[in-house]
Amino acid sequence: MIDGSILIGAKKRHNDELFYAINPATNNQLAQGFSAATPADVIEACLLAEEACPSFSGLEPSKRAQFIEAVGEAIAAIGDELIETAMAETGLPRARLEGERGRTIGQLNMFAAEVRKGEWLDAVIDPALPNRAPLPRADVRRMNIAVGPVAVFGASNFPLAFSVAGGDTASAFAAGCPVVVKGHPAHPGTGELVARAIQSAVAACGLHAGVFSYLPGTSHALGAALVADPRIKAVGFTGSRSGGLALVQLAAQRKAPIPVYAEMSSINPVIVMPHALAARATALGTAFAASLSLGAGQFCTNPGLVIALDGADLETFITAARAALDAIEPPVMLTPVIHAAYASGVTTLDTNAATSRLSGGQQSALANRCSPALFETTASAFLADEALSTEVFGAAALIVRCRDIAEITHVVRGLEGQLTATLQIDDGDNQAAAHLLPLLQTRVGRVLVNGWPTGVEVTPAMVHGGPFPATSDGRTTSVGTLAMMRFLRPVCFQDVGDVLLPMPLRSTNMWGVPRKVSGTWEPRA
Repeated sequence: MIDGSILIGAKKRHNDELFYAINPATNNQLAQGFSAATPADVIEACLLAEEACPSFSGLEPSKRAQFIEAVGEAIAAIGDELIETAMAETGLPRARLEGERGRTIGQLNMFAAEVRKGEWLDAVIDPALPNRAPLPRADVRRMNIAVGPVAVFGASNFPLAFSVAGGDTASAFAAGCPVVVKGHPAHPGTGELVARAIQSAVAACGLHAGVFSYLPGTSHALGAALVADPRIKAVGFTGSRSGGLALVQLAAQRKAPIPVYAEMSSINPVIVMPHALAARATALGTAFAASLSLGAGQFCTNPGLVIALDGADLETFITAARAALDAIEPPVMLTPVIHAAYASGVTTLDTNAATSRLSGGQQSALANRCSPALFETTASAFLADEALSTEVFGAAALIVRCRDIAEITHVVRGLEGQLTATLQIDDGDNQAAAHLLPLLQTRVGRVLVNGWPTGVEVTPAMVHGGPFPATSDGRTTSVGTLAMMRFLRPVCFQDVGDVLLPMPLRSTNMWGVPRKVSGTWEPRA
């Protein structure tokens, strides 16, 4: 039952300072008050996480996998209360939230399966060569270990899949790192329910209580205290560019700087090549509008930029996109703050002399509704004004009219780092696309062909990241099993006796994990 608690290890606590969630569909404050965590709570949670780290990071893979699965089972056991709470706090529809709950549990199970395989340990053994000339070689062994306690910031736009038990938490658990979550203040009831589920899984599996803590609150100071705490060794964040960069700066100013893995800003360009545009302009325009407006444009990968050749075919595309957007009943956005930022971003595009409004969508007198907005500009204007490449978080997009393929290439070359880029092509476009692809892969984390970027599959091969400013570290991903690597580091053991070595590196492979010995992978048992 939700009671507004702060959860520190196995304890729950209430503080005098309270905050409240807002139902964005009505702008009404919800009844339940939530305790705001303090800097003292941060210290206690981080101390517990540090205490939990040795036992949790050294846990046998099968036991850690059982814990991660237990978290998913506990979330499922919450039942309809979780969905109804999230609906009231976010304005998101039931079907979307039920799907997101399934995705959250699914990615927990994916990480559990990955942990069991043991490949992430990357265990390597180079035995001693005492008779090597001119000098003998020492016994050298290497494996990955957990970096230590991880701070995770819940995201506003995915209250389940990128929040308390989302991908950052799941991948940190998989790597063997205790987690301290800074709950997002927009959906504290949802966060508390999931946090209680994790707390129950920790207890059921007999783990140290410091494996998980949950700190709700609204202040930037709370997040700053968490990042600054010397026991925290890495940070996972999904949110605005300004928020992510603030955390990066805080982490860099520490006596011992730590990495911040922040997913921040992306306009996810769609390049519509000439033959594809000529063959299916209407279908492409309609599909683009659906992807742009999905979730009120509040996904990380909604396509906010279309790059195409000017001409009659582009006019057909625009006509179809405009008709589809104008038919959409304005959906509610996640919070009043997000809605206000969206309105401001649309106004900025509206008042830019280099843009023209193509569609404004339906208007609504109801609270916090998103009216889709479509704009156009020229390639030269886009390249001359950095403001035109600024993300507007919501269902707003800009079409860039280009004179030829060379100008399309020039626009792509001028793009900042992105999460995704999409190529819409037909057979006649293959040669031009082949020239664009090497350029695109330097700008993005995921390249799509003849699809739409809203639809991040939770699979081992997925990359949900990209060069700055899409993320603060373009070498990583926040979705897929590769996400574990953010929270692992290699350690080498030289001439360490068998009894002192970590289990995966001992002579007898008791855990049965994959190991490379003298350059050759051992046969699996």
